[in-house]
Parts: sequence; C-alpha cells; structure tokens
Amino acid sequence: MARYAIGIDLGTTNCALSAAPIDDKDAVPEALGIPQVVHAGEVAPQPLLPSFLYLPGEVELPSGAVALPWDADRRFAVGAFAREQGASVPARLVSSAKSWLSNAGIDRRSPLLPWGAPDEVPKLSPLEASARYLQHLREAWDAAHPDEPLAQQELVVTVPASFDAIARELTVEAAGMAGLGDLTLLEEPQAALYSWVATHGPTWRKQVTVGDLILVCDIGGGTTDFSLIAVREAEGQLELERVAVGDHILLGGDNMDLALAYAVRARLDAAGTRLDDWQMRALTYGCRVAKEVLFTDTSKDEFPLVVPGRGSKLIGGAIRTSLTRQELVDTLLDGFFPVVGADARPMAPRRTGLTAIGLPYASDAGMTRHLAAFLGRTKMPSAILFNGGVTRSPIIRDRILGVLQSWVGKTPLKVLEGVDPDLAVSRGASYYARVRSAGGVRIRGGTARAYYVGIERAELAVPGVPPRVDAVCIAPFGMEEGTEVELPQTFGLVVGEPASFRFFGSAARGDDQIASVVDPAELEELPPIETAMEGEATGVVPVRLHARVTEIGTLDLSAVEQQGKRRWKLSFNVRVE
Repeated sequence: MARYAIGIDLGTTNCALSAAPIDDKDAVPEALGIPQVVHAGEVAPQPLLPSFLYLPGEVELPSGAVALPWDADRRFAVGAFAREQGASVPARLVSSAKSWLSNAGIDRRSPLLPWGAPDEVPKLSPLEASARYLQHLREAWDAAHPDEPLAQQELVVTVPASFDAIARELTVEAAGMAGLGDLTLLEEPQAALYSWVATHGPTWRKQVTVGDLILVCDIGGGTTDFSLIAVREAEGQLELERVAVGDHILLGGDNMDLALAYAVRARLDAAGTRLDDWQMRALTYGCRVAKEVLFTDTSKDEFPLVVPGRGSKLIGGAIRTSLTRQELVDTLLDGFFPVVGADARPMAPRRTGLTAIGLPYASDAGMTRHLAAFLGRTKMPSAILFNGGVTRSPIIRDRILGVLQSWVGKTPLKVLEGVDPDLAVSRGASYYARVRSAGGVRIRGGTARAYYVGIERAELAVPGVPPRVDAVCIAPFGMEEGTEVELPQTFGLVVGEPASFRFFGSAARGDDQIASVVDPAELEELPPIETAMEGEATGVVPVRLHARVTEIGTLDLSAVEQQGKRRWKLSFNVRVE
C-alpha cells in the first residue's frame, strides 16, 4: 500500500518532486532535495533538477565525472552540470524536451535531439529524453527511500493545460519507460492552485468568494500558460472549476535571457568587440545567472559577466562586461510586458517563404498581448495567482498586475499569495495525489480541449475535388475523467486496408456537445493516425463510436460493431506497425 503522495513537475526548464504522507491531511508537501552532478565528479542535492541532458564525448570528461551514487557507470548527465557544460558545448546538450514532446510537426519517437547536432553526437528522441528526467527522479527517490520505491506510491505527474491528447499519452509512455507504474496526469495551473490551497488550509475559503474567477498566470523558463478557474458554490460549500485554458506558448525566461544577451552584445559591438555564435551562447547563459541575481538581490545595481575568449585575432582572452539593473528592467519590461489595451493581440509578422525546422516558438514576445488575446475570448478575472520562475520578480508581477488592472477597471484584483513559484506545481501535484487517496478539495476540470474526429461525407464524386470532411465532437470541453459516452450516429469503419483517421481539437469551443458537427477549418488538426483496422475482408463495417476520458486524464476512442461483438481501439497513440 502506498505511504506517500508524490507530485512530479516535469518542467520545460526545471523538474521537481514533492511528497507528503497520505495519512496526514495537515502535512504540507515538501520538495525532495534531488542529488545530481553539479560539477564534474561532484554530486549534491538541489531543490530543482534542471531539465537538461548532456551527452559527453568519449574522452571529453575524466572517468567518473558524471557518476551518481546509484550508478557509477553513468554515461550522461541530467541536471545542473548538464546545463553548465552544455553552455560551453551546446551541440551535446538536450533541452526543451517537453516542448519537443508536444510538437506535432515531428516524429516524437525519432532520435533527433540535440536538434541540429553533428552526426557523431548520439541522438535521443523527445520521448526518451523525458523518460530520462523521470528516471533520474525515480532513482533519486528510491535511493533515499529504499523501502518505499517511487513506483509503489500514489503518483501524479503534471502537464501543461494546453497539452493535447497525444502529448498526454506520450508523457504517460515516458513515465512507463522510466520504470514508473500507475500514475495520474494533472494540469500545471491546477497544481499551482492546489499548492495555494494546501499552503493556506481551510482559510483559503476566506480569501475568495462565489463568483470569483482566478487567473493562473504561469510563466516558466520555456513556456507561458494561462488558465481560468471559477469559484462556485455547491451544497453550501465553495468549490473550484477550471473553465478555460490558453494556448501552449513557447515563450518564457529563456527568451528573456537571449534578449538580455542581445542588449549586452549591442553594447560590445558599439565598443568594437565582436562575439561569435559560441560566445553568444556563453553570454546568454551568463545573462540568465545575472537576471536571477538582480531580481533576487535588489541591492545590486549590476552583475559582472565574463565571456570566454576564442584565441582569435579579433578577440584575445576573456571578455569582461556587466549587466546593469537599468538594462534588465528596460529590456524585459518594455520588450516582454508592454503596457497595452485589452484589445491588443499578438502580432503576426509576414513569414519568410523558407524557414528552419524546429520548435514553433511564439513570433511575438509581448506576453501581455498573449494574455489579452486569451482573456478576449474568455472573461476578465477577479483574482490572480502567479506561478513559474519568471514571476519571482516583484517588478514583473507589478507590471502584469498593473496592465491587468487597467483592463478590469476600478475593482481591485485579488492577488493570491503564499506559493513558491518554482515548487508550487510539484507541491500541488502531491496535494492532489493525497486528495485522490484520502479526500479533500478538488478542482473540477475534465478535458482542457474539445476533441473531434473527421467523418468523410458520402457525396457524388467530382473530378479534382476531394470528398469533404465534417468534424464530429467526440469529447466536449470539460468531459470528466472516468466518463464514457456513445455517439448516437452510426458511422462506417474501413477495415482490412490502410486508412487515415483525422482528429481535431479546440481549446476555445466550450459550447460544443457530443456529436456536434463543426467545420474543420475552425479547429486545430492533430496528426492523423495511419493504420489498418483488422478485418476478415476489405470493406466498411457499421459502428458506433465510444469516447472515454480515462482516470489518468488521457482520451480513448473505440469503434464498436453494430451487429457483432468486435471493438476497434482508435487511441491517439496508435502507430503504423
């Protein structure tokens, strides 16, 4: 029987693991110090495990440089040392694995990371990289709790609210590869709010009222997510319900680090000092450290930066400069958090005809414009909860709050305080794991998107015109875990030959119901499933579609034969054999 409720934040930039005894409802979840290589040959516990994986060359590091207490022969590094060494040798560094895992434009099971690395560098798939982060967390926990292995505890792993069904399935698969058994998925913004509830105990009900709409503003190192959670009343008790989620925006602290590096480089260029790409990467890493120090220690007006030299005629020896507080504030506030109106929208610049393949980064760095777009299609909040490492800065929080207050009007926004932005997600996931086992406050949510399947119309053939396709809703927004529905229509399932199944999703269509028919042009298309359904002969079998949201938060779709007992599963993780 599980003794601990475990929450894992599988973050884009950092991972964390928190735990609480299941039988102690008053215990606040605590973060595990995660042993990791911090310098070559040196292991120390840290509250966060940076989501970086380094693949050293055969003779690059001395023997035992990346060894761990539980694995003396480890050949790769995860965590602080990986991030540090990767700043010097970026071609061997895997980063942003979670963003790659959600990228529908690539095969997420193919070995392609580090992206763009030379052929001699070994490659990992986004799936395997995610599994290695989870593996490190499992090993660290098991080493500290040999009699209570992680795989046997009540386990919750968080995902962005904007993750689609495929990315959620892949996260579960990565956990299985890491040796973790049964688990539940939880959206990160909900986890952050659970952490706030756990921190305040019963008094949380005194800080919000029925009708409040809480904006969870989550700005991490690599991504930004917005969610709205409503405060409702049921049988005389306050309850919480997630009512809207935003897009998965690849925009965060990493963008800020790069912007600061460009500002410093411009100053160096003006002084006649040129940096190459390798030195620019080192400068970006230095700016990240400087940003965190200056935001944390308000007594400092600048932070020194050292860029390694390249021994060329242009640059001889290390370059010494600094990042000033004024540069920090001007670059980040005006560039990323501009003062805009509620009608502002992200700018979409004219695209270049050819572009490099990679992550679908946000083209507009103005986070306040992205926030305005989200609230423009939902509702204005009455309260806000900040989460993510970027929101540690009081300067940034004040700017976001000021812009948001100008949109809301005279009624002051409630600011929900009392969570650690770096650890709130893992602590909230641990609290939720205990709630699932022992009871407590729960946020009603269900699916964060509505899902649709493409149905080809039965129409007369027209030369040069492909058959039209309707999108039929199989799972409306907010469909609860453990729920199964049957669509009333009868469809024809192609069996015995290869076929393509098209799926669509939307985070904005909250009113569609089961079996609603929608124009696919209004939806986001997901990668199709290419497969051949088993059948004794080629043909079309009349079926009814059954959709089920599993208890762990993934979506299953099955086709059930009308005049027989056969059942075909159309899960989003089906692949051509």
